[in-house]
Amino acid sequence: MEREDTGSLIRNKYNIDNLYPSAWPAEKDADSDEDAADEPARAQPTAQPVRRSKSRYSVLESGGGFSRQRTGLEKTQDGVESLVMKDEQDPLGSYPSVVQVLKQRGLVVEDDVKLRNRFLLSSTTFSPSLFLSQVHSSASTDSLLSGLDFLSRSIEKKSASLKVLVEANFERFVGAKATIDRVYDEMRDVHKETEAPASPGRPRGHSRGASRSSFSARQASATLSPGLVGKAPGEKKKNALVKESEYGVHGIKVPLTEVAVKAEEVWGPALGGREKEETLKSILSSVEKNRGLFEVGSAIHDAIRRKDHETIVEEYTRARKFAEDARYIVEQAKNSQTPLLDGQIHQIIVTARMWADVEHQIEAFKRDAWKRLTSTHFTKHQTGSDVKSDQYMDLISIMLELGVEDNPIWIWLLSRYEYLKSRLTTTCDRSLCEIEILRRRLGNAEKPNLKMFAKHLRSVPTSSNVSPEVAKLDSVKVVEFWEHVYASMGALLAAGGGLLGEIVEYWDIARSFIEGRAQRSLPMGFNNQSSPHHKLSSQNISELENGTVDLVNIIREHLYSFFADPPTEDVSLLFSPVPKTPTTPRTPMSAVLSPTMGSRFRFDPNNVPPPSPSRGESWEKYAFWPPHSNALSGSHYLAKTLVLIGTAANELASLRLPEVGPSARIDENLRVLVGGVRERCVQAVCAAWNTDAENLKVLEDWTRDADRKDITTMPSRFLAVQSFLLNNLQKIMYVEAASKTTVDVVVPPSNKLLQMVRSQFVMSLYRTLSGMVECAEKGRRALGRDFEIQGDDLTIHMDEAEEGGWGKVDASKQSIRLLLTLSNMASFQSEITLQLLTLFETLFSVQLTDETTRIRDVLSQLDAQLFKSYTKPHAARIAAAIQAGIFAPTWAPDPPPGKSVADRDPSPYVFAILLDLVIVHTEVSTTSPPLTARILRSLFETTTTALINTFNQLEACPLPALMQATLDVEFMAQTLASYTTEKASQVQTDIYQVLDGKTDNGARVRLQEELGSLRGVLKRLREGTRVEFGCFRRERGRGRGATVAQG
Repeated sequence: MEREDTGSLIRNKYNIDNLYPSAWPAEKDADSDEDAADEPARAQPTAQPVRRSKSRYSVLESGGGFSRQRTGLEKTQDGVESLVMKDEQDPLGSYPSVVQVLKQRGLVVEDDVKLRNRFLLSSTTFSPSLFLSQVHSSASTDSLLSGLDFLSRSIEKKSASLKVLVEANFERFVGAKATIDRVYDEMRDVHKETEAPASPGRPRGHSRGASRSSFSARQASATLSPGLVGKAPGEKKKNALVKESEYGVHGIKVPLTEVAVKAEEVWGPALGGREKEETLKSILSSVEKNRGLFEVGSAIHDAIRRKDHETIVEEYTRARKFAEDARYIVEQAKNSQTPLLDGQIHQIIVTARMWADVEHQIEAFKRDAWKRLTSTHFTKHQTGSDVKSDQYMDLISIMLELGVEDNPIWIWLLSRYEYLKSRLTTTCDRSLCEIEILRRRLGNAEKPNLKMFAKHLRSVPTSSNVSPEVAKLDSVKVVEFWEHVYASMGALLAAGGGLLGEIVEYWDIARSFIEGRAQRSLPMGFNNQSSPHHKLSSQNISELENGTVDLVNIIREHLYSFFADPPTEDVSLLFSPVPKTPTTPRTPMSAVLSPTMGSRFRFDPNNVPPPSPSRGESWEKYAFWPPHSNALSGSHYLAKTLVLIGTAANELASLRLPEVGPSARIDENLRVLVGGVRERCVQAVCAAWNTDAENLKVLEDWTRDADRKDITTMPSRFLAVQSFLLNNLQKIMYVEAASKTTVDVVVPPSNKLLQMVRSQFVMSLYRTLSGMVECAEKGRRALGRDFEIQGDDLTIHMDEAEEGGWGKVDASKQSIRLLLTLSNMASFQSEITLQLLTLFETLFSVQLTDETTRIRDVLSQLDAQLFKSYTKPHAARIAAAIQAGIFAPTWAPDPPPGKSVADRDPSPYVFAILLDLVIVHTEVSTTSPPLTARILRSLFETTTTALINTFNQLEACPLPALMQATLDVEFMAQTLASYTTEKASQVQTDIYQVLDGKTDNGARVRLQEELGSLRGVLKRLREGTRVEFGCFRRERGRGRGATVAQG
């Protein structure tokens, strides 16, 4: 409260309304001038009044004048202060503020000046009765009496102050009154005065009552000029304030009349064109008044040149207002039946000319805007097209603002549809022709040889952490074909940058116009004349929906035709130039041709490749499959293409287009499309896989595996190739869209497709395994003429030089090939086949129980076939050696005289067989060590079998033969003890029984007697042949380990 009182005192002190003013009040300047004018009145009476310059802030000072000495004065509406205060102290002395008392009692008088003045003593409208009834409504008689005393004392004080003021300035009042009377008397009675001679040397005396500024004081100066003494009375008479001198103006009236007559004579003719001047003035004023009429035409022309649409609309709106004003003048005159004034006629004519010029310019602008609107096409996904993507909205906006008969929204949507349809049709047809040209070139080219095929197969990395180099999966031309196909599909189906993205974007824009969302920012035009264009008609909406469905069907039919139909025969489109549609007169060639034309496609019209010859190849019925392509590149690129197609199908189905005509729903058609394309792709890959499986044997390059020295790289490379194919086939079968959409039209594959892939997978295993056996048995002859022809010993093939090294083995020997292939078969049985079966079951969610059993049986059969192929020659030599040795005349000679019958050496065939087994052991252990025990056991069984068969052929077995046979059998059995088997032991027992059956009782007794000597001989022989047959002596632990490994 105290702060408010302080603020009020400050405002009253300095005569301001606000404690923080932002500008100097204009009325203060006027107050300053008035104070300056009042300053001489407050000067000393005897001194010359001097007008001193004062600061503008002096109006804030409290000592300026009577009105400044009283703070808190009320101001009128004109800003002039009155003597009425805004607030006063209670005249009866009870309260410091009358306004505050009224406010406390619920009577707000601050805003009501008239009501407030009735409570203020300084106002002429002061009402004592109202004052007492409101301010002192609860006062007692004593308080009113004391207030009366206070009021009386206040009046006496003010009267005393006034008396003191009058007494102090009495001389000034008297002097001022005397001066005013003297001046008036002198000017009135000046012609009655007589001239008094003045002494030239004596100045006139000074009168005390005269002011230095009065005429009487200035009259003294006339005595200084003697020449003026005679003229003074006449001059004074002319200037006297009497009726005869016309109150002082008679002296100058006659000269002025004479000058006026003379001027009329001289300048009269020159001033005769006043009427013309008035006319020019009226024209000039009319031009100034209607300046906008003359400027609007040039302003619109300049705005059109600068393409300033905002200015065009503003100026056109202004021109319309001018035209409306002129039309209103004519209608008013017609209704009132009054003639038009000249100014009105002039305004109407000027407005009509202006409007004709503006209409001509606006119509030309509209024609140009229509052309630009129908040719404004864009792709938001392309770089630098954001500005152009909004250009159609700017054009639609300006046309709605100017007012047009046709709906610019519908016209642009229709032109956009025509543009997309033309571009879509041209792109699809031209893409088919380009792909067919590339396909014919590959079909008429030479088929790649097996060495190139092997190189492509080896490009698949055996490590799952390394990605394959796509460019090495197939020949350069084939990869170029696949890249062209994928780029064409991308240009058509990519959501970002492809035609599909433009169609989706077009439908989003069309739907925004259909729902009215896009029109919210568009203008209604002059007097809402364009409001009907803001809403599309039901026919327009139906045509938009039908057009979008047509665009979707074009894409769907093109994809289905490309993948399902055989290769096209008509490539005439490449001979004719690309037609220009009426709505796209400036469409560049890059917009209608595939994006890869400039880099990959080169077409010579004078050298059209003929259709590819028909040889019954599997690829001849597929337009999308390049001739002579392998399954690796095909599965890789088709998997990527199916991702594009699946994503595109989901995007198109998510458009939620209405059903048109009796045809099926769009999402169902798209579902059929994806299923049909997937089935054709799987068929093509399986056909190529089947062809490749016949040649997968070329993976065998007889190079040892880096991790396992007993096998070659064939198993790991086969695993890598098959895994690569299965993974890509899984991507083709179970299409995964690149982005999530509201509708998913991709369905799981059919059982028919799964069975196709399943059968081809098993078939590829069979063919590969058969090819391995064939390579092991035939060598290079199994791979064809490309591998049969080899250079001389000094020539190294480039591929062999790159792949050769420590791991290369001499594959010219069949036995080496058989051993390595046997090891590979073991690897297939224990690892490779299991991994592939598990991978297939995981990828395709099926169980291969029957296939697993059949594959294991096939592997066992092929392994037995290979094992037999290796051991059969050795078994035949062993049997022949035993047959020849036992039936030789020198076998089992009689003992020399003096020696025991047991003191003899093993037969020569025994050492020949053991030496042959040493060679086998060396070959197997250096080629594939894990096979050593298995092969030697088999050959040992073969040896025992040959022995019993030969012994069965003996007619009788005397003591020397019995002793020789026992020594031969026991020596071989003890030498090959590490590789004995139950079968061999049983055959050995059977041999003794056969021998026992062919001898007599005496020989049996003698044999028992010589067994001790025979054991000594065997011990001596073992010690003597420890070095020769040391390879057969294995540690017990190693022998068991080898046995377990081969079990």
